[in-house]
Amino acid sequence: MSETTFTMSSSRPYLVRALNEWILENDCTPYIVVDAGVQGVQVPSEHVANGQIVLNISPGAVRGLVVGNGALEFSARFGGVPMQVYIPLQAVVAIYAKENGEGMVFGSEPGSPDPGGNDAPESSPGPDERPSGKPTLKVVK
Repeated sequence: MSETTFTMSSSRPYLVRALNEWILENDCTPYIVVDAGVQGVQVPSEHVANGQIVLNISPGAVRGLVVGNGALEFSARFGGVPMQVYIPLQAVVAIYAKENGEGMVFGSEPGSPDPGGNDAPESSPGPDERPSGKPTLKVVK
C-alpha cells in the first residue's frame, strides 16, 4: 500500500469563526488579540502596544465582519475615525470572551508561517518551571 500525504488548510479560520459564534451565543463579547507585526495587518497603529492590539469584534463594535479563510476584515471607528481593518488570520493570536476569558490562544500550525517570523522551536519548561493553578489569559492593552 502506498503512503499518501494530505496537505490540509489551516484550521485557524474555522476555529475563529466557531469561537466567535460560541462567544456571541453565550451573550459575551468576543475580543481578538492580533500580532500587529505580521505583514499585511492594517489596524490603527496608535492603539498597538508591545506589538499587539486587542480588538472587540462584537456586532455592536464593528460593521461587516468577514472571517474568510485567509483574513479577517471589518469596518470600525477608533476615536470617532472610521477605518477598514484587515488582519491576515495568521496574525490572530487569540480569541476570547471579555467577560470571563474563555477562548483559545493559537500556536503555530504545520505548513503555516510563524506569526513571529521565528522558526526556532520553543523550549519546553522544565519540571521546576511549570505554572501552577488555573490557566489564565492576560489582556495586553
